[in-house]
Amino acid sequence: MSHSMRVPCTSISPRSDGERHLAGSVVPVGMVGLNDRREMYALLRTYFSGTTRARFEADLREKEQVILLRDASNGRIQGFSTFMRIDMAIDGTGVVAFFSGDTIVDREFWGETILSRIWGRTIVTEAERIHARQPATAVYWFLICSGYKTWRFLPVFFREFYPHPDVPTPPRVRRLIDMLGTTRFGDEYVPDAGVVRFRHATPLRRGVADLTGERMRDPRIAFFARMNPGHAEGDELACLAELSRANLTRAGLRMVSHPADVA
Repeated sequence: MSHSMRVPCTSISPRSDGERHLAGSVVPVGMVGLNDRREMYALLRTYFSGTTRARFEADLREKEQVILLRDASNGRIQGFSTFMRIDMAIDGTGVVAFFSGDTIVDREFWGETILSRIWGRTIVTEAERIHARQPATAVYWFLICSGYKTWRFLPVFFREFYPHPDVPTPPRVRRLIDMLGTTRFGDEYVPDAGVVRFRHATPLRRGVADLTGERMRDPRIAFFARMNPGHAEGDELACLAELSRANLTRAGLRMVSHPADVA
């Protein structure tokens, strides 16, 4: 990775005796071996349609770190998330954005918090290191999401994030989202809609995150659907949240400080 990052020790999700559980770690992308990449792609293909091995490999190569979640009983990969750092400036102010790429957890382990905890401790700690060295630099989480499950991390963990269901996006934040979207995705980013519309989209498969009538009664999920009406076709809503402890909700603070068992 071009910027040295401190990563947490391997963590294990707490589960009752006899239940399968996950062990998670953060590793440089260059250290992910062939067998692991095969398992990662197989998992991705299970939940997303339209993807190819070549596209997966190309996307992985440009990332810097990957969170790997393994079944602690057999070592098989049951989830992962990739991320990279983007450096830029807006109005003469330095900006660092951590961009989350492919992210998936096997259905059997939905509801576990290990991915959120490892991601939070890694990225928020790194944001604090950046602020300590460069106080004027703003640090953000930049993510795109075609499913409401990913988008819900924002209102659960962050006080301020955009787009927000109750607050208009400030012009400066809108410009920053547009700059990040264009820098990262070129003309596949659609500024007027605030979404990434891939020429070769990889939408979630049916049954993974369908917006049923019951789910649409949740105002947050309904907001996501309004902001990203093409989500079922693979459109990805571009989102931004400042990375600082002051911007974390109580759940967010637990995410970054919750004591985890260490292997």
